[in-house]
Amino acid sequence: MPRRTATLLASTLLLIALLCAGVLIKVPYAEMSPGPTVNTLGKHDGEPVLNIKDEPGKKNEPKQYGTSGHLNMTTVRVTGSEYRMNLVEALSGWLRGERAIVPHATLYPDDKSAEEVDQENAEEFTASQESAKVAALKELHKPVGSHVIVGAVTKGKPAQGKLRPGDVITAVDGKPVGRPESVGQVVTQRKPGEDVTFTVVPVKKAKAAQKKGKEPTELNGRKVTVRTTEDEQDGRAVVGIQPALGHTFPFEIDIKLADVGGPSAGLMFALGIVDKLTPQKLTGGQFVAGTGTIDDDGKVGEIGGIQMKTVAAREKGARYFLTPAGNCPSAAKNKPDGLTLVKTSTMHEAMTSLKKIREGHPEQLTECKPAKG
Repeated sequence: MPRRTATLLASTLLLIALLCAGVLIKVPYAEMSPGPTVNTLGKHDGEPVLNIKDEPGKKNEPKQYGTSGHLNMTTVRVTGSEYRMNLVEALSGWLRGERAIVPHATLYPDDKSAEEVDQENAEEFTASQESAKVAALKELHKPVGSHVIVGAVTKGKPAQGKLRPGDVITAVDGKPVGRPESVGQVVTQRKPGEDVTFTVVPVKKAKAAQKKGKEPTELNGRKVTVRTTEDEQDGRAVVGIQPALGHTFPFEIDIKLADVGGPSAGLMFALGIVDKLTPQKLTGGQFVAGTGTIDDDGKVGEIGGIQMKTVAAREKGARYFLTPAGNCPSAAKNKPDGLTLVKTSTMHEAMTSLKKIREGHPEQLTECKPAKG
């Protein structure tokens, strides 16, 4: 066999062997890629994403208006928790700029099951919906009632079977509570092994009272006694609940969007709600997308996967992308052509930017800039 032919054959066999090895070798990484983007002003799977309606018997409230353009929320697609990438897939992902290869443990921590991760994502999504409603109604100067609730009960802890998620806590050891942190402050004054008495009322009863102008703390609730236990980390007295803040709205706002988790759609949900409840069309017919968490006071927080989200938005047709201020340097580093990244720190700032867009003054927008150096 000629030497040149032998060398070519050996190289080919080596390449095949390397490819086979690359396919067989599993690596501890996962892939993030651009996911679906949905217009919060439109429909998804045949149903309105945002459905606003009043209680039966009331008239002319809330008044809704037509919308135009797009206010798209964006997502990131990730490989499943049980899937293990091979070396070839990882190398391919690293070479493709619109995808990100990250340590598997970043998305799926070793100390949590896939079910626990999914549950956390679902809880964060639900919480983001609640905050989006609060931020939107505050922007519109509409009344929002608040009350302390049992956000979650830890499995195997004393509160399990005695307190239920959604219960409204009006007092702890007879002391009225108005904020979630007040619950922990009273409980930790006890020693592990001592009893704590919670006064709770059903959430429907609490909301009905707030709509009539009464506070849940004025209601007669049932008394639930729970024996405290010692926290494994710092030795404080705990009962195993996560207090949270619940809200009463002047009308029902239903957000329907399946197969989405995490808190990053909060800003776009809030803007969609405002658009439906104001005569002014927020986008002026423009295609605006965005992302960002939002809290009850309208503060916008940064999220993960920003570069995948900007790619998805531009591919869908977006011209403007509302970008959390904390994500600006990373997003601007690889900005898709034709997409304006609008720096956004608060709900009010987002509203101001949308006004500039619809009035035809994009040059006045505060755009994201790459990090210096």
